[in-house]
Amino acid sequence: MHDHIAEAVKKPDLISLEPDLVCLRFETMKIYSALGAVRHLLDSGAVKPGDTLIDSSSGIYAQALALACHRYGMKCHIVGSTTVDRTLRIQLEILGATLEQVRPSKNLRLDQELRVRRIAEILKANPSYHWMRQYHDGIHYLGYRDVAGTIDAEAPEGPLALVGGVGSGASTGAIAGYLRDAGRDVSLVGVQPFGSVTFGSERVADPDMIIAGIGSAIAFENVRHEAYDRVHWVNFDCAVSGAVSLLRNSGIFAGLSTGAAYLTALWERRRDDSRTYVFIAADTGHRYVESAYAKHADAPDIDTLKPHEITSLDELRHPWSTTSWRDLP
Repeated sequence: MHDHIAEAVKKPDLISLEPDLVCLRFETMKIYSALGAVRHLLDSGAVKPGDTLIDSSSGIYAQALALACHRYGMKCHIVGSTTVDRTLRIQLEILGATLEQVRPSKNLRLDQELRVRRIAEILKANPSYHWMRQYHDGIHYLGYRDVAGTIDAEAPEGPLALVGGVGSGASTGAIAGYLRDAGRDVSLVGVQPFGSVTFGSERVADPDMIIAGIGSAIAFENVRHEAYDRVHWVNFDCAVSGAVSLLRNSGIFAGLSTGAAYLTALWERRRDDSRTYVFIAADTGHRYVESAYAKHADAPDIDTLKPHEITSLDELRHPWSTTSWRDLP
């Protein structure tokens, strides 16, 4: 029996779609990250119960941090993107977290810069607040140790490939790192939207880049680039096709980062069938019903989609590009 809903919700399910294709399905993945980080801060004495924790979020981490604060008796303040929807706003309010959203922006870079700037203003006025720095503080890796243990115990023996969206870098980087530490042969495949600085696609804009939680317009210190073997850049339309196909084929209703990861995992498996492919489904698809799933009839069949293999970032192009990250000059 769990002591708190956060402990129950955090646990992922490993779903075998085929003998060598596994979905690591979360209801909301970042609860692992938030719980692990808050526990560490309390155990180390960096914060104490009743303190206020503050951070920026486009949505998923806001819920995770609010639940972690509720679990450990902390106060929570979120500087949110305009992508934080009404459902989440009401949840945060009832949980006791406070939310302020920055003004609407024309692009992701300005949105993120406005949020970081606002946090600096709040910290100056409230120096006792603790900034969680989900994009930069390595404590957000800690919570994923248990996830790696679950994969190691339940996934088939032999080489693995972990495929997932790269936002802050904590989930894919941490899980792969812990699995490698346990002796598993793991290839790490990162998924990015176009327009993100994290893996150098900022010059290739995607006007429909609304895949929450992956990509960045500012540098994230938690992304350990050297850990990734391959990278895929997937645009909005391809991610929609992946998500629709996943729901149709498996019944798994997940977000657009999952659609992109599913598409990527299928392609990587065609390239190298010697591994078991584990792709991350970080959250459910509810926030994408109108923007993506409602257009399912127009989504291209994923069997008609093929990535453009590049040898230089100058060759990046829509709708889908990929490369061996380690081999790039």
